[in-house]
Amino acid sequence: MTASARVLALCILLPAAALSVFRAIPAEWPTQVVQLLSFTPWLVIPAALALALALLGRRPVVTAAAVLLLGVLLFWLWAPDAGRADAVQAGAGQTEAGGTGAGAADPGSTVPLTVMSINSRFGRADAAEIVRLVRDNGVELLAIQEHTQALEDRLAAEGLGTLLPNRISSPVDNGSGSATYSKHPIQAIGLIPDRPFQIPTFRLTVPVAGAGNTTSGNTSPGRAAATLEVTNVHTVPPVAGRVGQWRSDLESLGRLVARNGTDGQGNQLLLGDFNATYDHSEFRRLLDGGPGGRKLVDVGTASGARFTPTWPMDGRPLPGITIDHVVTSARIPASGYAVHRVAGTDHAAVLATLDVPANG
Repeated sequence: MTASARVLALCILLPAAALSVFRAIPAEWPTQVVQLLSFTPWLVIPAALALALALLGRRPVVTAAAVLLLGVLLFWLWAPDAGRADAVQAGAGQTEAGGTGAGAADPGSTVPLTVMSINSRFGRADAAEIVRLVRDNGVELLAIQEHTQALEDRLAAEGLGTLLPNRISSPVDNGSGSATYSKHPIQAIGLIPDRPFQIPTFRLTVPVAGAGNTTSGNTSPGRAAATLEVTNVHTVPPVAGRVGQWRSDLESLGRLVARNGTDGQGNQLLLGDFNATYDHSEFRRLLDGGPGGRKLVDVGTASGARFTPTWPMDGRPLPGITIDHVVTSARIPASGYAVHRVAGTDHAAVLATLDVPANG
């Protein structure tokens, strides 16, 4: 019995340890390794089983190896080097009507903003469910990837335009389309060039409660507001023949963030389908390049939701992985992170509430 347990422990430990070596070394690994790295969080299950078998097998060396592997995997799950948002200053909170004089915002005040992202799988996502999530959760900014004209028409029929009247949309039937709907004024900035999928950027302006209103889609002159540089992300998946493009997409995002946040003061938001998990060194490298040399914050990782997958949601026999993200600069605290299934698409909708620092 003990001999069999030792053999089983080794049979489990060796492949798990091999993949962990790939996770530990930030190299440009081939396609198969990149794909397997997506499932790193789930290695804690075989590692824990291997430890139990090693204890049963009474071999100190095997037990020590299993303890080490499990410890490393747990460290990666809740890594202390993961970006964390700044704490909201005491007394700042969410600015309420009447709490700020017209045309100014209290130092350190924040503006709450609920955001949502979903990859619609070639526009097949259930439009009624998307609108319901927007309405029930008070979503003020919605980013859609793989947006099509058919989906846009269904969303309009369900009344999305009433909830989120501002829109930047470029529907395409081949999966490269995108759309961004907003309750607040948005201004197009441009597209990251030469990408297979659209990755548009824009500026969002959110008025401070009690410090002004929006009229005809424009913030009143001289009124306090929070501004946010937003990117609707959709990188290519790391499949055979496209891993190089996938890395290039993530590197382009890193250059965009660095360019937009050179002074370290900008409010940055990247949300969408990154086709990458926190266990990919390419994604962590993007997070490391935040404004002012500070880390960007992956809201899902920071909230401890690494076992809350966003793909696949269509019943495929695979462990779920988190490839859809809400990423912010460190000066934007977040709460209320949640993932919701939507019929018709293999991606989950990802939601979060941000506390965006208002302009001084």
